[in-house]
Amino acid sequence: MPKSVLFVCNMNSVRSPMAAAILASDSDGRVRVDSAGVYEGGLDPFIENVLGEIGIALGDYEPKSVGDIRLENFDLVIALTPEAAAEVRRVLPRERIEFWPIDNPSDAVGGAGALMDAYRAVRDELRGRIRVRFPALNQRP
Repeated sequence: MPKSVLFVCNMNSVRSPMAAAILASDSDGRVRVDSAGVYEGGLDPFIENVLGEIGIALGDYEPKSVGDIRLENFDLVIALTPEAAAEVRRVLPRERIEFWPIDNPSDAVGGAGALMDAYRAVRDELRGRIRVRFPALNQRP
């Protein structure tokens, strides 16, 4: 089990901070978790809502880019977009990188309900992938 995990997406606005918050909550401090983007974006307000629905808070999240982080300080980097995967492959060996293609929920069309459903779907997909990838976290110490 890795001791440190970094999630990377394009803007560090939706997918990577959501994944980091979920893993941080599941690990109860047993894994150092952070997130970054290929570019630094701003926090998407829908994230707090959909995470709050499952009892998770963002904590001290601050948007940042991969240029703000020392990638080599992480045991595992999980790229959530093709652009993020390409960016981290420039620095790290492939065996320390996983690619989880996750749709951008902000691309959803429709009204507010459709948009929230898209964010919930991404949240639930990330939560499911995290629980499969880190099964040891499912057993509390």
